[in-house]
Amino acid sequence: MTPHCPNSTCNSFGSKDFVRKNGRFYRRCESRYIARFICLQCKKSFSHATGTLEFRQKKRRENSILRKLLASSVSLRRSALILGVSRTTIDRKLIYLAKKARLSQQEFLKSIQGTVTDMQFDDLITTEHTKLKPLTVSLAVDKKRRFILGAEVGKIPAFGHLAELSRRKYGMRPSEHQKVLEKLFKTVAPTLIREPLIESDEHNLYPYAVKKYTPRAEHIRHKGGRGCIVGQGELKKLARDPLFTLNHTCAMLRANINRLVRKTWCTNKKIERLKMHLDIFIDFYNQTYLQA
Repeated sequence: MTPHCPNSTCNSFGSKDFVRKNGRFYRRCESRYIARFICLQCKKSFSHATGTLEFRQKKRRENSILRKLLASSVSLRRSALILGVSRTTIDRKLIYLAKKARLSQQEFLKSIQGTVTDMQFDDLITTEHTKLKPLTVSLAVDKKRRFILGAEVGKIPAFGHLAELSRRKYGMRPSEHQKVLEKLFKTVAPTLIREPLIESDEHNLYPYAVKKYTPRAEHIRHKGGRGCIVGQGELKKLARDPLFTLNHTCAMLRANINRLVRKTWCTNKKIERLKMHLDIFIDFYNQTYLQA
């Protein structure tokens, strides 16, 4: 298939009327020949990869399997060992896979726009390098079809018996919980029907976010329950958990993203990397796991 001219300064940009074949080159990472093209107007040569996220990648064969590894509780260093590549390569591919996952998730949300009737949302707590610097992961799911609609990450101050120690060691920590909730609702609101049913627990900030972004929604708040396993509060010790879809999804995140496991050697050093890892898992979960 003949591609369009990718040169934005060319008079025939976006057109293939002046595009002709211009030989081929051998792509070593895929062990095959790739066709090249040339625009007769601007004299620029290009291939199908020009302008894509994969442009100039040297190890394309690892992309697919790395996506599965990162969504299957395998750490970045262990992924590098399994694939026989450097840790730096894995870090670069994490950024690439996250960008690709975000684009895929955007297209997915467009495809289900205005179809979500029942939504559940809540927060999952993790840490940034130490328990004295907690993070909140606000998550929203489609109750009936189990799709993950969105996830956002933000800082929160330490609470409980660690609060005083955290303030002494790191100072006052800002709370981004409200900002994260608003960002999440901006993302998922277009997927909801006009008068959806929204379920959550009894957190004080939740009614504000629901009323602001989905004023016609029916918001049902459920009392939280104890975890059925010590240290794993996602799965509740209830005869019938009203937020089971959400809590089961949170448990899936804990089990399949190594840096979210309760007792693990892997920690979050950068919030951006956690968000990238979440984006990769959400795309894998929606497009591969639920479709299997």
